[in-house]
Amino acid sequence: MNQPLSVTAAQKAGPRLTVAVVGIALLALALMPALHLLPPDHALHVSAYTLTVVGRILCYAIVALALDLVWGYAGMLSLGHGLFFALGGYAMGMYLMRQAAGDGLPAFMSFLAWNELPWYWYGTSSFLWAMCLVVLVPGLLALVFGFFAFRSRIKGVYFSIMTQALTFAGMLLFFRNETGFGGNNGFTGFTRILGYEITARGTRAALFLATVLLLSGCIYVGWRLARSKFGRVLTAVRDAENRLMFCGYDPRGYKLFIWVLSAVMCGLAGALYVPQVGIINPSEMAPTQSIEAAIWVALGGRGTLIGPILGAGIVNGAKSWFTVAFPEYWLFFLGALFIVVTLFLPRGVIGLLKKRGES
Repeated sequence: MNQPLSVTAAQKAGPRLTVAVVGIALLALALMPALHLLPPDHALHVSAYTLTVVGRILCYAIVALALDLVWGYAGMLSLGHGLFFALGGYAMGMYLMRQAAGDGLPAFMSFLAWNELPWYWYGTSSFLWAMCLVVLVPGLLALVFGFFAFRSRIKGVYFSIMTQALTFAGMLLFFRNETGFGGNNGFTGFTRILGYEITARGTRAALFLATVLLLSGCIYVGWRLARSKFGRVLTAVRDAENRLMFCGYDPRGYKLFIWVLSAVMCGLAGALYVPQVGIINPSEMAPTQSIEAAIWVALGGRGTLIGPILGAGIVNGAKSWFTVAFPEYWLFFLGALFIVVTLFLPRGVIGLLKKRGES
């Protein structure tokens, strides 16, 4: 009689422990901006480089979480989330370029001897309109693409190939100078955001804190969705879509909603990535970027919310070290990591930790 009770207690303690660990980690991250504002000679001072690297990783963690919602819960492997991330970054970059140019044209337009702004640049000097573009552009693209894809019941490997083709087409389009997005150089040379110097310590701290808050909000939204009836339907779509349809559910609406939500989350992550890193170019749309995001999710553990965030941190942390110490070996390490995860960690790092905890 005591054994079932102890198992139940362990099952209840597991989620509580996870919530506590995540809360402590987010609180520690939220304290980093305050440590960055300390004098540089202070023992606890966090450098601008460290804040930028961690902020970039947190933006990628949001992308991993967004991909986990569509792949880990709904079973749709997207190889095109890099496009939504880059579109959000470009929307923010347009605003930042207008701020740097003042009353004139952005520098790359002057270099190309353009005389006026293209029509799609109108209004981008407004931060509010730029934020609308950050949400609307990736959201509407995902809505249109998802509507026709799900209506045609495209799924599995065919869905993955189509999303990869979509992001590759976007990359080719943005590489062209005549499209008005800076060509292969993209956008850089940002100076101000909302009237503040973008390189000022206070601005860096505020952007980092906004990233932590966005990540916290995405975790909360994902957690609420996963625990709701909507989340149970999504897992049913992943595990037995035909049986779900037999029960009277139309999975297309569920898939379309989570697909669009995931795209918007990526767009918001891209918008916070650009002012912190200081550049956005078409390489963010490269298919390899989206494939790497899938590796983050697989490494951390699909369908766990926290696992993909952990995977993004591990891979990008290793990438930051490898590209400085051994840049020529990074791709070999990434490939080996993917093979190891596929063969020995089918449930990712989170699955391994849960297995050890149960034993």
